[in-house]
Amino acid sequence: METGRIPSMQETANRLAIAEVLAMHSRGVDRADTQTLKSCYWPDAQVAYGGFEGAAWTFCESLPDAIKNFTATQHSIGNVLIEWMGDTAHTETYVTACHLGDEEMTFLGRYLDVMERRGDVWKIRHRQVVMDWNRNFTATTRTSGAPFDGLARGARYPDDPLCRHIDSALD
Repeated sequence: METGRIPSMQETANRLAIAEVLAMHSRGVDRADTQTLKSCYWPDAQVAYGGFEGAAWTFCESLPDAIKNFTATQHSIGNVLIEWMGDTAHTETYVTACHLGDEEMTFLGRYLDVMERRGDVWKIRHRQVVMDWNRNFTATTRTSGAPFDGLARGARYPDDPLCRHIDSALD
């Protein structure tokens, strides 16, 4: 595929579906929400997360307890590059992941995903996480005082303000 080529409407729709899966995965991790995480993977998917290699859904079931060891996390995705092969897409997604505990740990790396379309749905069939670098330092978070007073605070599912936000949209 030529860099800069204008995609077709179908390719644009496929790109949007893949982008949604990637964003929902970050939400699932940060909210420690097993069901949201599982919704991003096919039931037969596999992952290679360094300390865990195996069935993605098993990983999704164990990740929320592990992520709760941190006070908060935020996974932000950036560049998403997609190589198309019919109903399969190989993606490279840049990720910055911040973890707050007694220390702050920032992880910069990439997700190398094999995405698969089944019917009209895209999900991850295989994910490999690549660490480019990380940084650990003493936590400097402030939880009160200007300009932080009155801000809603992120939390794990179902206590995050997002849950009330979605519920109010359904009313």
